[in-house]
Amino acid sequence: MTAETALTSVGWVARDLDRLLVVRTRGRDAFYLPGGKIEPGETLQQALIREVQEELGLALRPDTIDHFATVDAPAHARPGVRLTMECYTGTSSGTPRAGREIAEFAWLGPDDIDRCAPAVQQVIRLLTSR
Repeated sequence: MTAETALTSVGWVARDLDRLLVVRTRGRDAFYLPGGKIEPGETLQQALIREVQEELGLALRPDTIDHFATVDAPAHARPGVRLTMECYTGTSSGTPRAGREIAEFAWLGPDDIDRCAPAVQQVIRLLTSR
């Protein structure tokens, strides 16, 4: 796949019982996992820590970060583009607050799956099957 047809990102899987913490960026109509693109020179965990801090103002504890799953799905609102997302769990400190790119954050469950991007839908299905 070329750069125009494939994206790679990281996502944070934060749960509260049967709900998942998700964010909606400004100008988008679907919810995503907190996370995003990897900057040049960053490890996946460094990108995750930076993105969660930027989007929600939360500090992830590096010693608690564990790989949850690798998800491959159509990229939301990008026809013909596939997204590979490396998903991680981890403990944070602080209280979530929407960063400058974030229109809102929410705790959504299986009944809200249609409000989420395809990759997040896969994560919700994984969580409910485990």
